[in-house]
Amino acid sequence: METKRVVIKVGTNVMTNKDDRIVRPILDNLVKQIAELYERDIHTILISSGSAIAGKEILGDCSIEEPSIRRQVFSSIGQPRMMRMYYQLFHDYGLTCAQVLATKRDFNPGIHRENMINCYEGLISQGVIPIANEDDATSVTQSMFSDNDELASLVAELTRADMMIILTDIDGFYTGHPDHEDSEILPEVTPEQDIEKYIQDSEKDEHQGRGGMESKVKIAKNTAAKNIPTYIANGKLDNVILDIIDGKEVGTVFRNEVEPANA
Repeated sequence: METKRVVIKVGTNVMTNKDDRIVRPILDNLVKQIAELYERDIHTILISSGSAIAGKEILGDCSIEEPSIRRQVFSSIGQPRMMRMYYQLFHDYGLTCAQVLATKRDFNPGIHRENMINCYEGLISQGVIPIANEDDATSVTQSMFSDNDELASLVAELTRADMMIILTDIDGFYTGHPDHEDSEILPEVTPEQDIEKYIQDSEKDEHQGRGGMESKVKIAKNTAAKNIPTYIANGKLDNVILDIIDGKEVGTVFRNEVEPANA
């Protein structure tokens, strides 16, 4: 199947260094690849983490003790900064981006869902790159996404994407801890495979994002079940997105079924 529409989710750990600072060249590499996809007439929707880190860089220490409110504050401050960076980077490649904010309830059947579909289709028809984000200022408890992986999956389904790519800071889904010598990357995962025994999840703080590998695998399997092949790959690699689009063996792809040998 020819890829004409792809949803790309980039995680906080991809775009930050060991000091929890946004690394602009990584964002530039991401945008450069999306610009190449645009030249190939492949429409891209970006789901970007990083707003909480970006907000913390501006605000510094925060006296708010409640984690959910602290996250709201950091993210609300950081989202305009992230969009400003993306706007300039896309502008450098002759492209325009737009922010689409949503809460989980907006994906329920009804007028809000229809409005989002119309918005995405309108932006794409005009050659604009939509950047989806959680509306952190109002998204709490029941209206929160479990993480941006879930948001990406819902957007992929909503926009009838041909593919979803989850960019993280490891090379794919391993058969053990990535640091162990005997661990190997599974190039492909299909529904009949028992992979739960391989999952090595870790806790994240509110600045580093809410989604660990367990969450990514669950989301990837659920998205693949909707006939949207989903990749988990290393977003720090220079041409990882283009390599995936070109059919190279990169990362781990979750499929609904085994591809025919002549596909």
